[in-house]
Amino acid sequence: MSFKVKPIGFVRKLESGKKYIEVLEEYEEALEKIECFSHVIVLYWLNKVPEDLRKTLRIKPKFEWAPELGIFATRFPARPNPIGITTVKLLSRRGRMLLIDDIDAEDGTPILDLKPYIPLFDKPKGRVILPRWVLRHIKEHHHEHDDLSFEEILKMVEIR
Repeated sequence: MSFKVKPIGFVRKLESGKKYIEVLEEYEEALEKIECFSHVIVLYWLNKVPEDLRKTLRIKPKFEWAPELGIFATRFPARPNPIGITTVKLLSRRGRMLLIDDIDAEDGTPILDLKPYIPLFDKPKGRVILPRWVLRHIKEHHHEHDDLSFEEILKMVEIR
């Protein structure tokens, strides 16, 4: 079985460092009324992940307190299908340009799909539980990850 996926747009970076999503002209009509939503779920292709790293099954973060993890227990970009997902605040729409608060994707990253964030469907039901190592990582290092390149993220783990 094979799948064919094509981009609907790309992440773009302004000189100011702000990022936006530029949707391809052929999909401009599909944006109708997207500006009525405050947040958008973005699916994107992590195009800088080399083919050999897509075989990665386990990693060990370089923090002594973090255990070795199966790739599906991480948000690490090197995975069998390097699909990124994030929810962004939609600031405004200008034609095919979606001005967003920020996105954890690099300039030129292909966008695969956009979906409006609807809490009834997208917010988890019940109490969310995170392992201690994740809570510690968020507390101590989250601010350091705001605009890391794929190469910088690779340095943070040991591929197993």
